[in-house]
Amino acid sequence: MKHKIIYTMFFLFSLMVEAQLNPQSKKITEKFFPEFKALEDITPALNKKRGFTDYRELMAYLVKYEDKYPEHVTIQMIGESQKGKSIPMVYISNPNNKDKIKVWMQGGLHGNEPASTEALLYLLDKLLTDDSYNYLLDRIAIKMVPMANIDGYEKQDRFAANGLDLNRDQTKLMAQESVALKKAFSEFNPEVGMDFHEYRPYRRDFAKLSSFGITSAFDAMFLYSGNLNVPENIRNLTNELFVENAREALDGHNYLHHDYVSTDEYGGEVHFNQGSNNARSSATSYALNNTISTLFEIRGVGIGRTSFKRRIHTGFVIAISYLETAYEHMEAIKSELAIAQASKADAIVTSDRTVYEDTFKTIDLDSNEYIELETTFRNAGQMQAKLIRERPKAYIISASQEKLIKKLKALGSHVEILSEPTTLEVQTYNVIAYDRDDMPYEKMNRQTVKTELSIEHISFPSGTFIIPMDQRQSNLIIEVLEPEAPNSFVSFGVLETDKGEQLPIYRQLN
Repeated sequence: MKHKIIYTMFFLFSLMVEAQLNPQSKKITEKFFPEFKALEDITPALNKKRGFTDYRELMAYLVKYEDKYPEHVTIQMIGESQKGKSIPMVYISNPNNKDKIKVWMQGGLHGNEPASTEALLYLLDKLLTDDSYNYLLDRIAIKMVPMANIDGYEKQDRFAANGLDLNRDQTKLMAQESVALKKAFSEFNPEVGMDFHEYRPYRRDFAKLSSFGITSAFDAMFLYSGNLNVPENIRNLTNELFVENAREALDGHNYLHHDYVSTDEYGGEVHFNQGSNNARSSATSYALNNTISTLFEIRGVGIGRTSFKRRIHTGFVIAISYLETAYEHMEAIKSELAIAQASKADAIVTSDRTVYEDTFKTIDLDSNEYIELETTFRNAGQMQAKLIRERPKAYIISASQEKLIKKLKALGSHVEILSEPTTLEVQTYNVIAYDRDDMPYEKMNRQTVKTELSIEHISFPSGTFIIPMDQRQSNLIIEVLEPEAPNSFVSFGVLETDKGEQLPIYRQLN
């Protein structure tokens, strides 16, 4: 017991000083995560012994390819970071008249996940210089943002300059980077969306598991949405075609993989949360736009440059697999997305994860061997609907709520305006229960509400906003406008309310 306490203290201490002390031993690295030495030293970080690609090196690298391949590469600045640095987006394709599938690729949204950026820079080179891959550009148009969170990346910090986590900001849009990225994504309107990340293989919770703690065994984890407002055919196509092909590609290199899990404590026990259904993060936000969407987590946060080439190669293998799948199945993808967009399914406002017992493959730090850990899973890939409402024909928002409209437009929503006073039969939201968190989350005091719907005839003045639901973003609109939804404008406190109030949002039914 004494030895376990000493080890646990060391484990936790190493997490706190990760910049100076790598918690991963050489024996773990050599046995389970040997370096992929065959990777060419192409990108800026691979051409130096310490550190990662900085902003100056990033821009020089991108401009080099734009100058060399002007017909295939175009750089566009989509906005500025909070510290005033322009955010580059790279358009990559072949200049032919063929019908193309549009693919969005993003890295560096968290500034301390360097292999996410480096994998995209490596991919850029290979798509342009390697005959094994450049054929993909005949049928694919890519928009790539390799360093989405420049300010965080420059100091290898997860957060943006104002302390916000940009992957918790996809509905409330409080950071200017979030707005710039979302506008660029919406204007491109891609069929496939990829967001590259790295994850922490040594977590505080892991020190409590097994005899002397565990570490993650997986080179990559896949995060694709289980949100029930994402049409089922999109969820199935993502998992059964795109993710499955990428799994097979990783198997070819003996890279272990799993659906994404994180840990949390429930009643004093460590449980594994699998998948996600939160619209506040990219995987679900993209999917709610009727996009084939996946967030990739590569094993790397907190271990410096350990296995860095392996991590880059893992991201590259996944990226190529997704591009090959898009290339080979373009017509089927477009057909399935059209079916999804025509869906008139009910709005799922709240839902619960399925909870069950299972085993989880991991590395035991005492024995230095794989073990099957018995644990509790809370799976977002198996959501159970709780609060269901009829999908409206349109949402109506009071003319005074310009802040909400600005965010809806940034999310890509089409908004109409009443040109003259009009009386409509609508459902109103009346707040019958209310609670407000005292502790801010992502700089917002979250609200929990329960509303009661009632039918009223209301005379709306000219200037009132109409958000029709026959648009591609309709499922995302549900997530931000239904007040009980966990990532809505009301839940995040963007629209403040209280018990007894009627919300300035209305539902027009068919």
